[in-house]
Amino acid sequence: MDLMIRTPRPSDREELADIYLAVRRQTFTWVDPSRFKHEDFFSHTQGELVWLAETADGSVAGFMTLWAADDFIHMLYIRKEWQGRGVGTALLGALPDWPRHRYRLKCLVNNVGAKAFYVAKGFAVTGTGTSAEGEYEELTFDPSRQSA
Repeated sequence: MDLMIRTPRPSDREELADIYLAVRRQTFTWVDPSRFKHEDFFSHTQGELVWLAETADGSVAGFMTLWAADDFIHMLYIRKEWQGRGVGTALLGALPDWPRHRYRLKCLVNNVGAKAFYVAKGFAVTGTGTSAEGEYEELTFDPSRQSA
């Protein structure tokens, strides 16, 4: 697949917010969808590094954010029609020093597909907790578990 991973331009911000809203409403079916707002993207990504995956036709397939101070992957959101097609893997590849560096993230327990993706990429459960969206597991990337 021909993808370009890049940092967003100001003109991409609304589309990224659209993706964030749509994927959360489609995926987090156990949460009242009215709790998710378009403007959440702007407040939830303050101070984070952002990358997006652009397809050959110029559309945005998904994005990832990183809170660099803690090596914490805060978001990895892929449009439904692009899931399972290598976009998440390409975005992880944009992380500084990937795959030789340890990264952390939180994955909601009910988000079974996302957890399977992360485990396949070398992440392992290192903790648990509760958020407004439900129970989550903290996952840590272990370079020795990394897969192609």
